[in-house]
Amino acid sequence: DIKEDMVCAPQCNGRCFGRSPRDCCHIECAAGCKGPLDEDCFACRHFNDSGACVPQCPQTLIYNKQTFQMETNPNAKYQYGSICVSQCPTHFVVDGSSCVSVCPPDKTEMERDGQRQCELCSGFCPKVCNGTGAEHRQTVDSSNIDSFINCTKIQGSLHFLVTGIHGDDFKNIPPLDAKKLEVFRTVREITDILNIQSWPKELNNLSVFSSLTTIQGRSLHKRFSLMVIHIPTLTSLGLRSLRYINDGSVYISQNANLCYHHTVNWTQLFRGRRVRVNNLNNNKPFAECGRVCDPLCSDAGCWGPGPDQCLTCRNYSRHGTCVGSCNFLSGDKREFARSDEECVACHSECKPQRGKVSCTGTGADECVACSNLQDGPYCMSSCPAGVLDEHRGLIFKYPNKEGHCEPCHPNCTHGCVGPVFPPAGGYKTLHVNVPLLSCACCLVSLKS
Repeated sequence: DIKEDMVCAPQCNGRCFGRSPRDCCHIECAAGCKGPLDEDCFACRHFNDSGACVPQCPQTLIYNKQTFQMETNPNAKYQYGSICVSQCPTHFVVDGSSCVSVCPPDKTEMERDGQRQCELCSGFCPKVCNGTGAEHRQTVDSSNIDSFINCTKIQGSLHFLVTGIHGDDFKNIPPLDAKKLEVFRTVREITDILNIQSWPKELNNLSVFSSLTTIQGRSLHKRFSLMVIHIPTLTSLGLRSLRYINDGSVYISQNANLCYHHTVNWTQLFRGRRVRVNNLNNNKPFAECGRVCDPLCSDAGCWGPGPDQCLTCRNYSRHGTCVGSCNFLSGDKREFARSDEECVACHSECKPQRGKVSCTGTGADECVACSNLQDGPYCMSSCPAGVLDEHRGLIFKYPNKEGHCEPCHPNCTHGCVGPVFPPAGGYKTLHVNVPLLSCACCLVSLKS
């Protein structure tokens, strides 16, 4: 037992189990200890991993020396308070290397290998909102428009009726500001129907639904799942992302100035075996439209004017807009073409090439040449420094003259700037300015 008046050696930073400099507690001990090991601590400075005090729990990714990649660690643990656990409690979610009660705002819960995990959202995080059609909520109007902010999925239908767009004096509901309809740009899916029977005169298309990809049609209105009726100001539909109508037919009629809907290959949008009976009559006659799809559009048609309204592209596509070619050989950001003819940027560490492609894929190992450094097949901005390997050791590397990352000498515990060559007169030891307890030093070649 340690006496209360015991004075630790200066090297021990006030934590020891004896008076000798050799009787220091482990650096991860928060208080006293019964021995020099990380398992001998009375309390931990950071985390407790099965009785041992550690600076961090075993990480979810470790460096593989053979593949030069960070790979999943089969022995990973998660931070649950100050304890390292192999699995988070069932009512918690995994976020990186921690157990959390709720995901942060830019992430959403996903099921992975039987475990709930937080994953970064692609664009807006999923948000399901109730639609309209109920007795107390018959139409989108100025009293409920704000309830659709950041919605990505509408559970039910969306109805746009005269009493919603122009206001309802009986219910004391004012007209709807057309700018408020911008809230629907985040909507990707509607489970029932989209029914538009009234629309602000300031808008000549339905482009506020530019992100809508799917109309499920689970509950139909007189066999229809998409209805656009008697909107004289419409000149095009503008539903540039719509790709699936899973059930129900289309009723687009009595829109005196509407064009481009004739060009759409509607049968490509339908899923399932039910026969569709579409009504596309009494709009502006095709002969009077005098408008054709952009030359970059394929023969599948378009939703309106411009290369961003094509159903599919004749050549290539970039972020939903058809282009004649990707930036294969020119441009600040070089690209390659995916199998679906989508232009995708090369990895940021790929070096742009003159007169030839700069990459064959999105990965840092798919560059023709590297802008900075290379670790194995991977282009990198810097060499690995202080990353864990499969043996829970730290990996440090330095760049050689060719820009390739090489491993530091094992004695370099805090990194290095080059290789170690045995000098003629033998090694001299250059001590790094680190705590004496870690005994870190780097053997370097010094002229005597």
